[in-house]
Amino acid sequence: MSVNSVALLYLIASVLFILALKGLSHPDTARRGNLFGILGMVIAVLTTLALTKSIALILAGIVVGGAIGAFVARRVEMTQMPELVAAMHSLVGMAAVLIAIAVVNNPAAFNIPVPMPGGNRLELFIGTFVGAITFSGSVIAFGKLAGLGKKFRLFSSAPVVFKGQHMLNLALAIVMVGFGIAFFLAPAESQWTPFLVMTAIAFVLGVLIIIPIGGADMPVVISMLNSYSGWAAAGIGFSLNNTLLIIAGSLVGSSGAILSYIMCKAMNRSFFSVILGGFGAAEGAAAEQGEQKSVRSGSAEDAAFLMSNAESVIIVPGYGLAVARAQHAVKEMAQKLTEKGVHVRYAIHPVAGRMPGHMNVLLAEAEVPYDQVAEMDDINSEFGDTDVVMVLGANDVVNPLAEQPGSPIHGMPILQAHKARTVLVNKRSMASGYAGLDNPLFYMDKTMMVFGDAKKVVEDIVKAL
Repeated sequence: MSVNSVALLYLIASVLFILALKGLSHPDTARRGNLFGILGMVIAVLTTLALTKSIALILAGIVVGGAIGAFVARRVEMTQMPELVAAMHSLVGMAAVLIAIAVVNNPAAFNIPVPMPGGNRLELFIGTFVGAITFSGSVIAFGKLAGLGKKFRLFSSAPVVFKGQHMLNLALAIVMVGFGIAFFLAPAESQWTPFLVMTAIAFVLGVLIIIPIGGADMPVVISMLNSYSGWAAAGIGFSLNNTLLIIAGSLVGSSGAILSYIMCKAMNRSFFSVILGGFGAAEGAAAEQGEQKSVRSGSAEDAAFLMSNAESVIIVPGYGLAVARAQHAVKEMAQKLTEKGVHVRYAIHPVAGRMPGHMNVLLAEAEVPYDQVAEMDDINSEFGDTDVVMVLGANDVVNPLAEQPGSPIHGMPILQAHKARTVLVNKRSMASGYAGLDNPLFYMDKTMMVFGDAKKVVEDIVKAL
């Protein structure tokens, strides 16, 4: 295949990747965006294979990896998607590290002069430490999302903090850069020691950056790691001298960074603090558990009576709805209420669930009309004039503690469900949310708890309606 043909095919694939991102920006065009992305990747893979003289090992890897991927994909529930995304990010990071090691070991195999020029060493330094941080940070994020905190403290959904943590991170970062400079300046025969030490410190930094981040902020972490994995992929592209990989990695890195910025703005967090892993609870602070209080509870029939006699109802979906896969039942409930003349809307918090867009995807899967779905900034002003708010499996995103100075989630914008005239909350139990905080909303006089599985409770409400 000629150089011009390769360049043209890579350009077409790059354009398709851009169109994929554009399509994924809105639910109406998301499927088309996915198709563009798939087509672009097929072109990219086939073009790359055409450039390879011996493809037996590559094909074997594709078969084995594809089989594992297909097996995992069939077993993963929608509620486990955040963990899967974190795991995928870790693999991209490790791929960057392994390729960097291969380049350092045998530069000639990658058509790099020996000894390596300074530019290549700089690419390897950046790609390696970003990849290493992405890998270990993603592993910690996976453990937090998978609820492995009971087995290993570092995976706790609550912030893992200790005195002098930020100073330690800064010191390690400086030492890592120092060894990176040593690798940049070292002759070929003595480059391995600074390279390996720099890589090891980067792996440790990945852990230390993510452990102080609490559960309520994990959706932002997923977005941030998505950006890191993109830059790691771009680093691989430089090492392999592959233009398309550089472009694709840059697209993922930049789009992930933009999404992280948007989410930080929505959560009143500092973007630079997110990049450095410096947000969450303050040093030495931990989430406090609220004392046991009495709550008012009711049945599904009580909830149906209150909503059917209301003029307006806002439904707040959360992770509990996703776990129960209750989105189809919720849509049926909303239809029943609409038939009775009730004005029904859905309120979506930017970080509801465990990853960006989690609730939007679930509601789209149930074919909920888009004009009924409102983002936090658009609907928060309407809670005060709403008769009934139905909170389904949400906790941190409706927690009034966010408005109290000194709270671990102070400053995080929330859906102001507590301003409605009546609040119905469906939960399995009174257990705290993913951030490990109690929720005063549950103890308000205007609040009625409806305990049970979200799908079962909503189905009972539909029957009562």
